Amino acid sequence: MDRTEPRLVPAVEHGVATVVIANPAKRNAMTPAMWRSLPELLEGLAADPAVRVLVLTGAGDTFCAGADISTLREGADTAQELAVAAEEALAAFPRPTLAAVRGFCVGGGSQLAAACDLRFAEEGASFGVTPAKLGIVYPASSTRRLVSLVGPATAKHLLFSGELIGAERALRTGLADEVLPAGGLDKRVEEYVRTLASRSRLTQAAAKEFAAGRTDRDAHWAGEARSSGDTVEGVTAFLERRAPRFTYPAG
Repeated sequence: MDRTEPRLVPAVEHGVATVVIANPAKRNAMTPAMWRSLPELLEGLAADPAVRVLVLTGAGDTFCAGADISTLREGADTAQELAVAAEEALAAFPRPTLAAVRGFCVGGGSQLAAACDLRFAEEGASFGVTPAKLGIVYPASSTRRLVSLVGPATAKHLLFSGELIGAERALRTGLADEVLPAGGLDKRVEEYVRTLASRSRLTQAAAKEFAAGRTDRDAHWAGEARSSGDTVEGVTAFLERRAPRFTYPAG
């Protein structure tokens, strides 16, 4: 494969799946083929029991500049459908997800970052939601997700104006969860995902569903907690002052 060909590059190491958005000629813009490939890629990673956490990032010094605008001539509706399908697949990924953002995180890039559970950004990163610059109606599901992160006023500011905001404002408004100094993003992400990989997958899976509004699953997760042994192991390990050995899910 030509290394300059737009693509998504997956790797799994020590329980952490990393997906790199790579289209360096266009600031890692997402092509239709890249949008189409993401749900299938995520499905494969979700089926891998070794994967405990997923990190989404961009190649080089940019996260993602959005959709490849040149492809919108093929049909904005089709491009939007592909983007929403990819976004929803990312939001539904069953393990914790983190977007590691440096440089531009714009348009479809912000759409993907917002679909992750958490967003860590490097100083100098820029965020923007830019459909107003193209006369595109932002999807209802994506708008609701953005509002849930930043609130109605900031969501309207981003959507009405298409202006970019810096990492510090993104942090203040909830679009970013941490901002790291230049050169510090990779180290912090590595440390943090290592921590996540060591924690109870039972706790994380239940918390992810509850945070998404799945309160109808309370009885299910109560039953999983009773049968998993994670609670007994966690308390025992704490009292014995050792690292817990969580086993959920079994097998």
